Amino acid sequence: MTVMPTAAATEPTRPKSPTSRRTPWWGVLGLVVTALIFLLPIYLFVTTAFKTNEDINTWPMRLIPQSLTLENFVTAWELAPFGQFLVNSVVVAAVGTVLKVVLAVFTAYAFAFLPFPGKRWLFVFMLGALMVPGHVTLLVNYITVGQLNLLNTYAGLILPGVASAFGTFLLHQFFRSLPYEVLEAAQIDGSGHLRTIWSFILPMSRPAIITVGLIALIDEWNNFVWPLIVTNSVNMRTLPIGLLYLKENDGINDWGALMAGTLFVVLPVTIVFLLAQRYIVAGLAGSALRR
Repeated sequence: MTVMPTAAATEPTRPKSPTSRRTPWWGVLGLVVTALIFLLPIYLFVTTAFKTNEDINTWPMRLIPQSLTLENFVTAWELAPFGQFLVNSVVVAAVGTVLKVVLAVFTAYAFAFLPFPGKRWLFVFMLGALMVPGHVTLLVNYITVGQLNLLNTYAGLILPGVASAFGTFLLHQFFRSLPYEVLEAAQIDGSGHLRTIWSFILPMSRPAIITVGLIALIDEWNNFVWPLIVTNSVNMRTLPIGLLYLKENDGINDWGALMAGTLFVVLPVTIVFLLAQRYIVAGLAGSALRR
């Protein structure tokens, strides 16, 4: 008598997917150690801002503070005019970011879709600007801003950095990956360049534009050298320079106030980054594609 094979016997054995394999213990240990290397300094930085002087100056170092205090933030706020620094940083970062994104959008659109003489060579020249360190242009920018009487002004802080070669390149690569049929339909419909950008390019390029805006915001917010050079009055300083005022007033003895002032600088841009991080991968991945 012939025995019919069962379904379980005839079904081929499926190979296990890579996601179903267990990570070896040494891999987990390596990830934990790597995470601790990165997270421990951040933990010490944040906790020091809330520690009392007794906990800060105790040896051996206390990883878990015995008591928390807000006195360090009060001290930092009184030693330097962080209120005015915050206003200056918000104005410079907001206006500078908007101008950078707007110029990058228009420039990338021109390079991606508009024919004009010398476009290839101009694009190569723009890419060459990415290889030039920003500090090389400090002297030229300072002389130009001084001749225009823009020292100690918001315009002097913002204008020299509004052209972003990296943002233009990133958006150009993303625009080239967009479906060209949509742009052809917009042209047939009679849309001009401004309407095409507003109604078609911007909605389809939201991840890339947010990525460029976030990079520009971090760059403007953390800028230290240029605001230090172009301003010479306390009322026009920005937040990163406020940390220098803390060091000059108290040296490096009051670590609690210094860490509290650093938290003033780091916290706003960190919150913005956490809210917009989901767009970064999509923006960079889309820019890697090219039609």
